[in-house]
Amino acid sequence: MKPTRALYGFHAVLARLRSNPESVVEIFVDEKRGDARIREVVAVAERLGVRLMQVPVKRLDGFYGGGRHQGVVAIVVDRASRESLEDLLERLTRPPLLLVLDGVTDPHNLGACLRVADAAGANAVIAPRDRAAGINATVSKVASGAAETVPYFTVTNLARTLSELKERDIWIVGTDSQAQSDLYTAELPLPVAWVMGAEGEGMRRLTRERCDLLVRIPMQGKVQSLNVSVASGLCLFESVRRRGGAERQ
Repeated sequence: MKPTRALYGFHAVLARLRSNPESVVEIFVDEKRGDARIREVVAVAERLGVRLMQVPVKRLDGFYGGGRHQGVVAIVVDRASRESLEDLLERLTRPPLLLVLDGVTDPHNLGACLRVADAAGANAVIAPRDRAAGINATVSKVASGAAETVPYFTVTNLARTLSELKERDIWIVGTDSQAQSDLYTAELPLPVAWVMGAEGEGMRRLTRERCDLLVRIPMQGKVQSLNVSVASGLCLFESVRRRGGAERQ
């Protein structure tokens, strides 16, 4: 039997239904809710022939010990990556836009990073297998559906993967508060992999050594750093701005 996990929240459940309905085993909804958002989930599930059960809210609470499920929980089959990172890069017809997360282990941060990556039209998010949060219910909830749409690759050796990206003429651009170049004036190539380190620790040494360019995000106030998802959004959308608009390849 294939392993399953739970998704909760309207955005995550609807995104999985629309992108891969075959992977949805069953959906539980709060039997006392009949608002428009619940009706939409019910209508989509019924149209796709997905098993639907109306249950007391306490049963939904039991999945997460009182988590914010918004009245809907889906049990889904964990899906294997549909293609490798190499296959994804081979099929792109425009310069790649990638987000690399080095040491981001908090699921809330990963979910938020996936959300901004989706919004910016990034082609993929890449992370080291041993220093990364996995896709779980919390990630999917925070990502508001992006965990179901943005390819997320975990790699055994991040430094080697960055070197392989460089061989494809993809620039590796890291963020560093002490960098001489700033985000808005640096010469940025179109094919780019933005590298974000963990808050506090930053990038690891080998990751930093693979970077072609380091840039800083200009800070006007008294705080010294930004949440990794905010920094990711600023950098990805700066690339989008220079390309003239967002368009997923």
